[in-house]
Amino acid sequence: MTVVTLRPDRVFDSLTGQMLEDHVVVISGDRVTDVVPASTFDGPITAALPGYSLLPGLIDVHTHLAVPLDDGQGFASIVKRSGAEDALLGVKHARETIDAGFTTVRDIGPWRAFIDIALHQAIDAGWVTGPRMACAGAFVTCPGGGGDITGLAVDIDDVLPRDLRFGVTSGVDEMRANVRQIFRFGADFIKVLATGAVLTAGTRPGAPEFTEDELRAAVETASEAGSYVAAHAHGTEGIKRAVRAGVRSIEHGSMLDDEAIALMADNGTYLVADLYDGDYILEHGPTLGYSDEVMEKSRQTTDVQRVGFRKAIEAGVRLAFGSDAAVIPHGIQARQFSLYVEHGLTPSQAIRSATRWAAELMGWEDRVGSMSPGTYADLIGVAGNPLDDISILEDVPLVMKGGDWVAAPGG
Repeated sequence: MTVVTLRPDRVFDSLTGQMLEDHVVVISGDRVTDVVPASTFDGPITAALPGYSLLPGLIDVHTHLAVPLDDGQGFASIVKRSGAEDALLGVKHARETIDAGFTTVRDIGPWRAFIDIALHQAIDAGWVTGPRMACAGAFVTCPGGGGDITGLAVDIDDVLPRDLRFGVTSGVDEMRANVRQIFRFGADFIKVLATGAVLTAGTRPGAPEFTEDELRAAVETASEAGSYVAAHAHGTEGIKRAVRAGVRSIEHGSMLDDEAIALMADNGTYLVADLYDGDYILEHGPTLGYSDEVMEKSRQTTDVQRVGFRKAIEAGVRLAFGSDAAVIPHGIQARQFSLYVEHGLTPSQAIRSATRWAAELMGWEDRVGSMSPGTYADLIGVAGNPLDDISILEDVPLVMKGGDWVAAPGG
């Protein structure tokens, strides 16, 4: 088994949030064996990395790899593309994502059901280069809801292919049946849209889209499969229903009030806040041709989301890093770190949100998110110390996945 030893200036310990000075990372095959002080290590060094900090590979728990960059025009245009186009676009996005240092993602749904799972399988088979993936498989949404294809003429609204509406659901019984089917076709977890969406034409981000009983049925059925539910939820009432129903994470969480924050803290519910999306939409939306409806909904949710984010931090709500890439271009997710720090996290906490804490949300802490012995050798290297300047994570020159260099020293 090949042994690789790396000696950077610094190693980030995501378990404690501390930066370790002058340590050696020992890798055997695809796993981390140890991280030890250089003064106690007497073996050969495979790669000295002066000036560098090594960190666990980053984790983005809210991506859409097989989804094109949103054009702000609603989702009726999706029918103009084939599933093959989306799959091949996913290959491109997977490469851009891992090149940016994100070696693991939780892909939270494609428009065409199960393309994310096919991409995951292709990456695992070594056919294409990309991050480790946990996949939602399909959106679970109400008819005409935030995860449905809206904006179609009434006479063609009911004739779309099944893969574009696989998870459209009404009622408790259909919720249980659809969740079981999504797991049957290979999903790792379930994504439900508990409220309307910013980018879906005709829906209101603040409006609930499932009853608490429907959401609880999803949670119970996922639990029977040994898994969990992630809930897209902007509006306050939808957030509260989802938390009371037992979802594992709230995605976006734009309109948190004090009661919702307390519920999340008491229930251990994770918040996955995509703070950079608002900046991106407000800056680039007019050039991209975003509709007036989408621009207004983005303005309504951007600032209030950040107020709630800071309050959630202060209340001790669990956090995990999620970018909603597809709203923003894949590969620039790390721009969000600076916003996390601006709105209440320390640099160490921001990094932990995309390493250890993200791994804990996924239930993958035995595999990724730290450099603990036995975890995958998924590492990144950056020039300088990100605890001094978090923005250096926006340029990741060194990336390793499973002991193999994706972007190597000197490469």
